[in-house]
Amino acid sequence: MTTNNSISVASPVMATYSRFPITIVKGKGSYVWDDQGHKFLDFTSGIATCNLGHVPDVVKGKLEEQLQNIWHCSNLYNIPNQEQLASLLTTNSCGDQVFFCNSGAEANEAAIKLARRYANKVKGSGSSDVVTFQQSFHGRTLATLTATGQEKIQQGFSPLMPGFSYLPYNGSEALEKLHIIKPAAVLLELIQGEGGVIPANKDWVKKLSQICKANDILLMVDEIQTGIGRTGTLFAYEQYEIEPDIISIAKGLGSGFPIGAIIAKEEAAKGFEPGSHGSTFGGNPLATAAGLATVTHILESNLLKHVIQITDYLDQQLQDLKEKYSFIKEIRGKGLLKGLVIEANAIEIVQKAITKNLLILTAGQNVVRILPPLTVTKEEINEFANKLECVFLSLEEGE
Repeated sequence: MTTNNSISVASPVMATYSRFPITIVKGKGSYVWDDQGHKFLDFTSGIATCNLGHVPDVVKGKLEEQLQNIWHCSNLYNIPNQEQLASLLTTNSCGDQVFFCNSGAEANEAAIKLARRYANKVKGSGSSDVVTFQQSFHGRTLATLTATGQEKIQQGFSPLMPGFSYLPYNGSEALEKLHIIKPAAVLLELIQGEGGVIPANKDWVKKLSQICKANDILLMVDEIQTGIGRTGTLFAYEQYEIEPDIISIAKGLGSGFPIGAIIAKEEAAKGFEPGSHGSTFGGNPLATAAGLATVTHILESNLLKHVIQITDYLDQQLQDLKEKYSFIKEIRGKGLLKGLVIEANAIEIVQKAITKNLLILTAGQNVVRILPPLTVTKEEINEFANKLECVFLSLEEGE
């Protein structure tokens, strides 16, 4: 059989991603390399996943140890790594029990299921509906894309799951409506990442929490992108002076190894019992080895203190750029989750950055999202600022 080389052959991988024209084959720390040997400064961290940088030695070593023992074990048996990681997470949060899964979407799916089952089986009365917020993003399973308050994410997937409603983020109207709706649960991002890197107002969140407590509404905080140290505390909710009933985490939990979890208070956790929920791969020995090594390192090192200090340095570099370039309108976010609001097409900025060997992200049409690893250095931030300024100069000159 002959092949006409002028005819492009479609990839056997489904076209669910608009991929950039580089093939990454290696990573270490804040850098990745493509298959041509080009080195890129990675300020995406796998979309807030490689919090300790690429291939961190502290995690690599534990995974190599685990690979010599056992890779997978059914959840019908006790898994020591799972118990240890659950203990570490509950000791360092307001939660009491943990369910492990494989991703952020699965974590939010579990949170939604737990909230509904708690309403139906434990409370036995009232609504089983879940309130989320406009411009939110909670995942791409059928339930979590329904929970996502963005029509563009939901297009083509009708009929959507019933039992969800969307209120204005940071809006007083949302607080007023909660008194009327009285749902089973509220699912909230403390920083809307995909929605534009928009932090929740602290006073608004505290009032929201008070309403939930007064009306027996479970407060579920989606920490998929903000958790595991990204904002300077292990969980972002710590900075808002609230205690969620359920916390969903993933991304940074395993330093790039697929793992997700929900952490629930004892009362909320009563919604699950044997047979009510499960996961074949969730919390297996390899995944929890990665998670245990990651969280232990963050807690036992000075990394959280470093995040706070290096955030100040990053903020100053971004502010300097804002003062130079009038098309930068706002700097948003917390810790090492930053968004630049610009009067330009964000995807164009991202594409130009690739030509300068810099990887950054979008968060909507006019927001550039910046997610360095928590281990980032001042020298790397200087390199980032210089590369980004080259991008801005070329944009200003109309290149």
